[in-house]
Amino acid sequence: MNRYPLWKYIIVAVALVLGFIYTLPNFFGESPAVQVSSAKATIKVDDKAKNRVEEALKVAGIAHDGIQLDNVGVKARFKNTDTQLKAKDVLEKTFNPDAAEPQYVIALNLLAASPSWLTALHALPMYLGLDLRGGVHFLLQVDMKGALTKRLDSTSGDLRTVLRDKNLRHAGISREGDRLVVRFREADVRSKAKSAIGDSQPDLLITEQDDGTDLKLVAMLKPEAQKKIGEFALKQNITTLHNRINELGVAEPVIQQQGADRIVVQLPGVQDTAKAKDILGRTATLEIRMVDDSPGALEAALAGNPPFGTEVYNERGGQPLLVKKQVVLTGDRLTDAQPGFDHQTNEAAVHLTLDSAGARIFKDVTRENINKRMAILLIEKGKGEVVTAPVIRSEIGGGRVQISGRMTTSEANDTALLLRAGSLAAPMDIIEERTIGPSLGADNIQKGFHSTLWGFAAIAVFMIIYYQVFGVVSVLALAANLLFLIALLSLLQATLTLPGIAAIALALGMAIDSNVLINERIREELRAGMPAQGAIFEGYERAFGTILDSNVTTLIVGLMLLIFGSGPIRGFAVVHCLGILTSIFSSVVVSRALVNLIYGHQKKLGKVAIGQIWKPGIAATNGQK
Repeated sequence: MNRYPLWKYIIVAVALVLGFIYTLPNFFGESPAVQVSSAKATIKVDDKAKNRVEEALKVAGIAHDGIQLDNVGVKARFKNTDTQLKAKDVLEKTFNPDAAEPQYVIALNLLAASPSWLTALHALPMYLGLDLRGGVHFLLQVDMKGALTKRLDSTSGDLRTVLRDKNLRHAGISREGDRLVVRFREADVRSKAKSAIGDSQPDLLITEQDDGTDLKLVAMLKPEAQKKIGEFALKQNITTLHNRINELGVAEPVIQQQGADRIVVQLPGVQDTAKAKDILGRTATLEIRMVDDSPGALEAALAGNPPFGTEVYNERGGQPLLVKKQVVLTGDRLTDAQPGFDHQTNEAAVHLTLDSAGARIFKDVTRENINKRMAILLIEKGKGEVVTAPVIRSEIGGGRVQISGRMTTSEANDTALLLRAGSLAAPMDIIEERTIGPSLGADNIQKGFHSTLWGFAAIAVFMIIYYQVFGVVSVLALAANLLFLIALLSLLQATLTLPGIAAIALALGMAIDSNVLINERIREELRAGMPAQGAIFEGYERAFGTILDSNVTTLIVGLMLLIFGSGPIRGFAVVHCLGILTSIFSSVVVSRALVNLIYGHQKKLGKVAIGQIWKPGIAATNGQK
């Protein structure tokens, strides 16, 4: 009756072993490290950079505990923070001899100190949030009016192009607040212009206004277009921030939307607030220009005599390139950039999407410059670099552009990100700023650990005294629940915060509540005179429905917090929901497996140690009259 088949015991055993393996990395702590990453997308960190790190440390006589290369960059581990700081200075001089224009980011970092065999199993410790690790917190306000103004300024240029193409004369186009005003001298010309603008700009709401002899067309963005522009600006700014924060070498930045027009940025482990603010506030622009491939022109420019209207930039890989100063297109005309593949050669490529005006300009330029090179530049802080310079093979229309040639899949992804998020779509202001020191984070970890430990100890003492052997089983099941919960958080690489620690403590209380229900149900069956084996069976079977109902209703609340909450609330909700799932398994399956191992092999079970079982006028301790 109270025996599990062998496969159930195997499942429980495997779950406990896996839980132990994936919980283990959290006890090894972290080791200080120095991370070398690229400061520019055109510079790649590869095996050569790793060898440079090894050679520089060897020459300086600095011992390390291992050097690894991953997608972020080269990371070197050290035994203590003093060695870490010395290594940072050495690597800074090695990789950035020109301090005015650094090519690499040399950042302090903390890496998991887990053994290699655990890392090979992808057993990694949980990430620690800002309140546990220290760092900086920013709340950014996105200027939605600025995004709309930027769009209107761009649209005014489109209107001039449309009217010029249709040979419709106007008396001027100006932006007045949140609307565009086009003035005419003749009513019939205004009527034709309204039709032409309406066909080319479906996002505009156009009305006619007469002010004496002043004939006007007033154009405003439709409400749905304004909403779409705001959403796009917010998403592009978040993508841009992700791209920029990579320069800080932050192990796990948190960048997420808050409300309709705010962005939260949390940088764990970063103490240099000034540098972080500089990175967040940077502006960049995208430009498309033609390359001057005239014979001898590049050589003359390198010699200090550039042809009129040209300037020298560095291409991907560091090769110099002579580019014309005239800007063909800017990033304002780019609506999307996605990595992909060339369908003919199957090479990695980047697919660009231009707006209507940009598509027309690009079509004319490519038609007039076949077999010539076109450079795509990213201009930042007055300095520019060529992201790519493809050869124009044919006229390109429709607003769809493909960039390919000598590009890996990783480079295509990076290029698409740069082109898509090279500049902020809307201005942002820092409206809240907080700095949390590492000592405060360590103190929070210690207090959170002690509160959970003493809470667990108090529960264990009470359960063992009150329920005897079944109390011991409940405590073991509770320990298994904690093991499963930490293992899941580590496996999912979740971020643990102070609210998360509170959710762990709450999960322990809820898990033990399920065992209390089971133990009390067994007591009731014993008081009713049922044999001990039958009481154990009925206790687990009948308590399961109540346990499931209570946990499902609590899980629904947790999911609502996860869906509609933000920041610390979501951190609490994640741990809370996972804790409910692990508590059901541990309190029912694991505890029953232990009880079956203790009592299940006894065919005639005379008594069970589950504490005092009271009947009216009778006290018994063994389940018998």
